[in-house]
Amino acid sequence: MKLHKESKGTITVATLLFVILGVLAIYFLKIWSLLIILPLLVIYSLVFWFFRVPDRNILDHRENVIAPVDGKVVMIKEVDEDEFIKGKAIQVSIFMSPLNVHICRYPVSGNVIYKKYHPGKYLVAWHEKSSTENERTTVAVETLTNHKVVFRQIAGYVARRIVFYCNEGDAAKAGHEFGFIKFGSRMDVFLPMDTEIICKIGDITKGGLDVIAKLKD
Repeated sequence: MKLHKESKGTITVATLLFVILGVLAIYFLKIWSLLIILPLLVIYSLVFWFFRVPDRNILDHRENVIAPVDGKVVMIKEVDEDEFIKGKAIQVSIFMSPLNVHICRYPVSGNVIYKKYHPGKYLVAWHEKSSTENERTTVAVETLTNHKVVFRQIAGYVARRIVFYCNEGDAAKAGHEFGFIKFGSRMDVFLPMDTEIICKIGDITKGGLDVIAKLKD
């Protein structure tokens, strides 16, 4: 199983803790140490599972908006996007549980024209105000269809680290990685009002594969 590059520090710490706690359990509890070691082994395995990198065949897209993450669609609504669009937009939000793949992918193809990191709170990721009050990043892409699409990584109650690698001027390719969020969170995508929304609330998405909307060409 291929592991994400962001896993190095976390797996190192997890390994040290597992070894130390395991040795202490064996020393003090003898045969009863299995009551400690087995649950620790499950947790240790989940750390590796969290950082997995699935092999996915990413296609080229022009007008398609691709699911940026694995997760569940929890919101589709008309909102005022005040940071970049400065007007009405359709917000599609996808929630990621700790068991989901947490690679963040470009939802559209084009050029990166804006990026910004915002410190903030750690409300639960499904809270509506988390989009504007939590720690987050905002990225805007001018698409191949000459639209401006904004998307936002949002840290949740458990997730305390957001990573994004893109810079203004970079070429964005729908389905390709631009960042990572550790241990459960949310992605918001803000689309033009005339966008055809294909997904619905409750849909389970696979990042880089599933088409969630279509821009007017």
